[in-house]
Formats: sequence, structure tokens, C-alpha cells
Amino acid sequence: MPTPPVRTITLGIAEPHPISPVVIQRASTILKRASLRLSEAGYEVQTVRLSTRPLLHDLADWSSAACMKYVMELQTLLDEVELGFCSLGAAHAAQPAFPLERLDLLADLLSATSAFSATVQLASLEQPLRAEAALPTARVIQRLARETAEGDGNFRFAMLACVEPGHPFFPAAYHDGPASLSIGLQGAGIIAEALRAHQPPPQQGHDLAPLTEWVRAALIEQATPVLLLAQELAQHYQLRFGGIDLSPAPLGDDSIAAALELCGYGPIGSPGTLALAAALTTALKSTGLPTCGYCGLMLPVLEDAVLGRRWEEGMVNVHQLLLYSAVCGTGLDTIPLPGDIPLEALAHLLLDVATLAQRLRKPLSARLFPVPGKNAGERTSFTSPYLTNTLIRR
Repeated sequence: MPTPPVRTITLGIAEPHPISPVVIQRASTILKRASLRLSEAGYEVQTVRLSTRPLLHDLADWSSAACMKYVMELQTLLDEVELGFCSLGAAHAAQPAFPLERLDLLADLLSATSAFSATVQLASLEQPLRAEAALPTARVIQRLARETAEGDGNFRFAMLACVEPGHPFFPAAYHDGPASLSIGLQGAGIIAEALRAHQPPPQQGHDLAPLTEWVRAALIEQATPVLLLAQELAQHYQLRFGGIDLSPAPLGDDSIAAALELCGYGPIGSPGTLALAAALTTALKSTGLPTCGYCGLMLPVLEDAVLGRRWEEGMVNVHQLLLYSAVCGTGLDTIPLPGDIPLEALAHLLLDVATLAQRLRKPLSARLFPVPGKNAGERTSFTSPYLTNTLIRR
């Protein structure tokens, strides 16, 4: 089995905002050397990323203009050291004292820059869902759709619920505590190869325990070597090792939906899909490896070519994906929506995801893509290499 691509090496920065040039330079050095080390070991490293403390917490007493000036200067520093991905952290809107009018600043910051991602947390394990935060969060989504090229600012923004710090995947990543190193794999291929190797026959029956064991064994075999390398790097640079997120992230034709369809239950969205999602998630969460982040299925419509086709065919919809989130992964991810979708409808989707997350006490997120100038029934026409094209649905 070929080595899985490393989607991200993520360095969590302990220093609060404003972050100095010295900290950025050191972070760049660590990430580039880590990338080189993994590349020399035979791994394709797709991205390296910085995860920071929540900007709107550290700079709570700064004006919007001062925050904008600082973030633009930080963008310049990142450009100089050739780092293209940096999280500005989560706005903890679930906290009763958080000023919701401050959320508009996130749209300003993301619209004016290219390297940054940001999130808004509507509910946490400690704080109940703050329903009044859904509408201003939806307004950020709406503004990014209108104010960024092809609406791709929403690729870098999400609503979070019950998401703890330490995720390696963006945009959910934010940091707290000592500096740390974490890893995220592009793991859809691991699952697909594990299932192909055992050639499960169509309609193999109702016992999914063998499938769970096949995938668990493949994950342990494939993730352990990269895990050991990452632990070695963390120790060398005196960093805490944050763990590895085994979520089988897809990219285009490297599809988790295609892997699910190898199980003999028909196209994703057919009866049995929920059971399959639960069986695979059991494998992801029972490896015994030091994990972090979601460690659940990722079903991003615009990042998975096969899932995009099933969406276009009507095999899956928003409500089915939210149902699968109850037993697996990330929530609603890269969902293509009409550009004129009402603000209230966006807010209601955010509330659905956040309510499910809090009721189940599990991390979920929502990354919604209103497509500017496009209506329901039309196809997307994204030019980004990270996005596939499919039909827009309400």
C-alpha cells in the first residue's frame, strides 16, 4: 500500500497576538524542516500551517482598524517566509459576554487577505448554544460569498460547535496552551485500499465488524510510521505532540464516498450508509494511537468528486449529511447553496449543526458555500484546484 499523503503539518503557536516577526520566522523554520523530514521519508506533504490563539480574544480591546492593520502586517510576514495557511482562531461567541457586533470584523479580515482562516464557536462543552449568534455568523458567510472571488472566502471560514483547540485541519484549527505539533492525513485512500484488499462482496450482510477491523488495522499500519516521525520532530523542537487526526480527508478523485461504495451497499445515500459511517468511525476512534481533532468521516461535497456527483444526482442532501454527522464526522462541509439564499436560512442551518453537536457533546462544524450569481439548479464553476463542481441545491 502506498504511503498516504500528509494533508497538513500544523504548528500551534503559544504566543498571544500580536505575534512578533521572530515567532513567525521560527515557526516557518520548524515547519519547513518538518516538511523536509517527512518528504525524505517518502511522504507527500501537501501543506504546512500555523494555528494561533483566538485573535478576537487576545486583541479584545483593539479597534477594528488596529486589528486590520495588524493582520495585514502579519500577512506580509507570512508572505516573506512563504507560509500560506494561518488560523486566526475561534471567536468564542458562545460566551455570553462576547460582543456579537465584533463578528463583522472577521469578514473584513478574510476578504482582505489570502492566508488566513477563522471560525465562530456557537456552542461549547462548557457554554450552551447562543442562538442569537447564528445570524451574525451567517452574515459573515453571506459577506464572504459576495466579497471574495467565487465566494471562496467561505473555504476559510466555518461555524464551530463543541470544537476543542488542537485540530490540525483548517478552518477548525485554533490553539491554546504550549506550542504543539499535530498531523492530519489525507486518509480516504487508506480506507479505500483496505476495503479493496478484502474485496467485500455486494450486500455482504449486516455484520460490519469485519469492515471496522480491516480499516482499523490499515490505519494503524499506515499512520504509525508518520506518527513516530512527527513525535520525533516535536521532541527535537521541544514542542508538545498534539496527535494525529485520522479523519479520512478526501481531495477530488481521492474520494471517501467512493471508498464507502466499495462496501456493497450501493451509492452513498442508499439505505445502510448511516451504518457504514458508524462502522468506519468506530475504526477511526479505536486505533489506540495518540489522536486529535475530529477523527471521524469527512463528507465535504465540494472537495470529493464522487460525493459531488451523488449530490448532483440527488442521492444525498443537507439533511442526510447532518444525519450522518450524528455518528461520524464533521457536520456540514463545503455545501453549495444558491447565492441568494436568505440570511435566516443560513442561520437555521448553523443552529441545526450546533444543536446536534451540543446534544451529542461532539465536535461539529458548518462550512457553507452560497455561490454568488448562481441559483438552485445551476452548476458551480469553481476554478480552485481544491474544489470540485456540482449542482447547487437549496
